[in-house]
Amino acid sequence: MKADLEKDKSAKAGETLNAIDRRHFLKTVAMVAAPIALQSLIGSSLNLVDNLMIGHLGELSLNAVGVSVQIFFVYWMVVFGFASGAATFISQFYGVRDFANIRRSCGFTLTVAFSVGVLFFLAAVLFPQYILRVFTRFPEVIDVGTVYVRTGAPCFLLVPVIQTLTVTLRATQQTVQPLISSAAALCLNTFMNYVLIYGHFGAPAMGVAGAALATVISRCVELAIILFLVFGRRNVIAGPLREFFGFGRQLAGRIVRNAIPTTINESMWGLGTSLYVAAFARISITSGAAVQACNTINSLFSMAAFSIGDAVLILVGQKLGEGRKEEAYEMSRILMKLAVLIGLALGALTICFGKPILSLFDFSAEGAADAWYILLVYACTLFIDVYNGAMVTGVLRCGGDTRFAMIAEVGAVWLIGVPAAFITSLWLGWPVWAAVLSVKLEGAVKFVVLTVRYRSKKWLNTVIEGI
Repeated sequence: MKADLEKDKSAKAGETLNAIDRRHFLKTVAMVAAPIALQSLIGSSLNLVDNLMIGHLGELSLNAVGVSVQIFFVYWMVVFGFASGAATFISQFYGVRDFANIRRSCGFTLTVAFSVGVLFFLAAVLFPQYILRVFTRFPEVIDVGTVYVRTGAPCFLLVPVIQTLTVTLRATQQTVQPLISSAAALCLNTFMNYVLIYGHFGAPAMGVAGAALATVISRCVELAIILFLVFGRRNVIAGPLREFFGFGRQLAGRIVRNAIPTTINESMWGLGTSLYVAAFARISITSGAAVQACNTINSLFSMAAFSIGDAVLILVGQKLGEGRKEEAYEMSRILMKLAVLIGLALGALTICFGKPILSLFDFSAEGAADAWYILLVYACTLFIDVYNGAMVTGVLRCGGDTRFAMIAEVGAVWLIGVPAAFITSLWLGWPVWAAVLSVKLEGAVKFVVLTVRYRSKKWLNTVIEGI
């Protein structure tokens, strides 16, 4: 009898979505996801240009920047993890138009993210060389990387404000504002790289230090733009500062309980993937440079696809906030199918355009061959990465199932991926492309685990009840 009732509820939800929402659903998805995808595409394209500029300084500089940015990447993942945990609440609060609690959630997230940023800033200024030793064994790489990290250290104080406001805007279906601020900053970053790396328009030729300084300048501009768009234009999320920081113990506690798993998830995933780079970079300077180039090209084709995870978090999270669980499930089912299709299409594009893009890098014959094989591995497994990313950052998080997402992702990375990277790279002596392929086993295992959890529907929860 209970099974029949569940089937009837699911059928009614499907009929509701077909009759009412399906006509507008894909349009809504496009309106939410397209600006996020475009922002990611712009960022990836300009990062590619940046890496091409740095690459012309030689494989040493490309390798050094590749390992140095891992420190910034790990911090960004910590901030993203905590903000994602808070975004579950913001999205569901938006479903019931509770803007006061949206501001409090935003303020609490900013407080935590900025506090962590101060610690990273101090570490980057005082002893970056010791951190870089985790990622490379070559002293010349550490020397160049130390300059890059110290110069770029102010980003640790700018990113928490930018990222928190970006997540809040996206969770309230305002994806155009972050696109504007990010696009302007990224374009400026590329121009400043051209000026400061090579010394154009009378500026000194600063090399990798110029690349780091360009990033700091562009982040300052991005922060100024997004603050203007939120507070200067009196956005709906804007309000008195006391309201942003007037979060009570109950709300803060609820956010922390939800955000701790997402923070652990993203920070441990970020650290794990950074250790992949460390393992591959220890093979040789050429191998490290090849991996850095391929990561940049892969992001050009993949990062836009991950906007589907944001769409799931925003749209499905709002339905859960309204208590419409079956309709939320039906929406998520459509979006996950879309994620797989997008992943397959972008994998094909990576194969088609990867070789011409690689030819723009100043690689040796060995580096060019390694890079092409690595890119083929990335292209053939891209649909798995997109599916897993959308499932973790979208489906499970929108329903507050962050603990399971953490266990699945961290377990796969640290029990399968990291050991595979170091064993194949340093012990077995496999070529770098084969070591990269071995790491992809963790994604396949995660694909199965996440699918089973998704079908159980245990992730369908409303987290704002009682607040």
